[in-house]
Amino acid sequence: MAIYTLFIQHVINSLKSTGKGAIVIPTGFITAKTGVEKKILQYIVDEKIVYGCVCMPSNVFATTGTNVSVLFFDNSKRNDKVVLIDASNLGEDYQDGKNKKCRLRQEEIELIVKTFLKKETIEDFSIAVTYDEIKKKKYSLAAGQFFDVKLEYVEITNQEFNETIDEYIITLESLFSEGEKVQKEIIEQVKKVKFL
Repeated sequence: MAIYTLFIQHVINSLKSTGKGAIVIPTGFITAKTGVEKKILQYIVDEKIVYGCVCMPSNVFATTGTNVSVLFFDNSKRNDKVVLIDASNLGEDYQDGKNKKCRLRQEEIELIVKTFLKKETIEDFSIAVTYDEIKKKKYSLAAGQFFDVKLEYVEITNQEFNETIDEYIITLESLFSEGEKVQKEIIEQVKKVKFL
């Protein structure tokens, strides 16, 4: 069992009846499908303990490259919605010795805090969802699971469509031809290999 699951359980068990807490976790936890992780997710949603989740940018936490999220708890159970924020695209990269890291800019920190406290919904960034909605998404706390999928339609004529298909065919034929040449070259090179 991953050690962080023990810390999560410790934080939950340490909460008083109206206690609040937070813990940094690997982002993979918030979409767990099996094992202890899934059971913990179900428990904190079913018992309405989870208050929010913020997915952080890569390389933002300490010296590990693990993607992390911050999970927030509120044991008062007075909340009907959970705020989910995807901050994974925020931050600026910088070099710390040999390590590439990421840091949040002041305005990004303020955006996260303001959005979290107000439980605002911002397109492709944050959403406030009910516990039942989370259950319908198989207990996922990933904000992206709840964002609307947008399809962009572009009007094209029959001629434009046919021209595009013709270009694809020419490209594919060229790639297939090149692939055959490479295959023949590899076979010729393999034939030249001798055991000494």
